[in-house]
Amino acid sequence: MIRKLMATDNDIATTILRLVLGVIFFAHGAQKALGWFGGYGFTGTMGFFTGVLHIPAVFAFLAIAAEFLGSLGLIFGLLTRVASFGIFCNMIVAVTMVHAQFGFFMNWTGAQKGEGFEYHLLALAATALLMIRGAGAASVDRRLSSPVNGRI
Repeated sequence: MIRKLMATDNDIATTILRLVLGVIFFAHGAQKALGWFGGYGFTGTMGFFTGVLHIPAVFAFLAIAAEFLGSLGLIFGLLTRVASFGIFCNMIVAVTMVHAQFGFFMNWTGAQKGEGFEYHLLALAATALLMIRGAGAASVDRRLSSPVNGRI
């Protein structure tokens, strides 16, 4: 089971997508978990998710963990399919609970009351690809699942 979960090829294009998505979600996850990059940190984000959005605490915690820990998983290529699935679920919830009401487009001109879901759609497509293909080259998954190692 773990072998199938970590199996990947040596594709550099997949690696580039994984790394870029990991860096983007690291910034978002660090805002929520650590308060970096102008974020509110764990306590502030939990308060917003549970108090304003009325998300149950366990799901609010999972959302923060998916973005922060999932981003680290993507950057290192460790359990990439699991990390991608967490971010995928997070984006589905973000679209359905918050962003769908504002339409497709992001709020580039400031004319809307919120952000649309085009960014989330891109993240969904990228995470779907990573769930299907795996981590690609230069990843812990590749290293551990390589038949040369014979570890798994």
